[in-house]
Amino acid sequence: MKKYKIGVSVAVALLVVVFVVVVSLNRGSATYPSIGYVTMSVRVDALVENMHLVDTDMHELIPSDGIIFPESRVTIYEGDSVFDVLQRELRDARVHMSFSTLPGFDLVLVDAINNIAPLAIAPMSGWQYRVNAENPLVGASQYILSDGDVIEWRFTLDFDDEW
Repeated sequence: MKKYKIGVSVAVALLVVVFVVVVSLNRGSATYPSIGYVTMSVRVDALVENMHLVDTDMHELIPSDGIIFPESRVTIYEGDSVFDVLQRELRDARVHMSFSTLPGFDLVLVDAINNIAPLAIAPMSGWQYRVNAENPLVGASQYILSDGDVIEWRFTLDFDDEW
């Protein structure tokens, strides 16, 4: 009988741990109510158009249509930033993304999406975003989203180029 009680206790404890982890990873909880939807896409058209600049080892990372994450309607939660949505949606779609934080500046830099990294192609290349066809003057981790926003991420060969 003691083995049965210990087994049940361990099972209950494991279920509690799993529940806590799932809730903490899922922003759609009572703490973070859904406030609507945004549209998001991630593209690498500049690379598709300039494959001659891309190392042949990277060719397999670049979709021929330029689409890494298709334009999709996604749920947002209270307080979501552009970066929060990018991170959550790419994780759910199983698309690799890495980032760095700048301590003291509350700033997040996208290092790579789909293993395509800034500076890997050209000195001024990298990932940039815009919301509602405008280039925000804040980082993606600082731009708080509203219902109906349209987020576009793209890999650029030159940050000085107009989008």
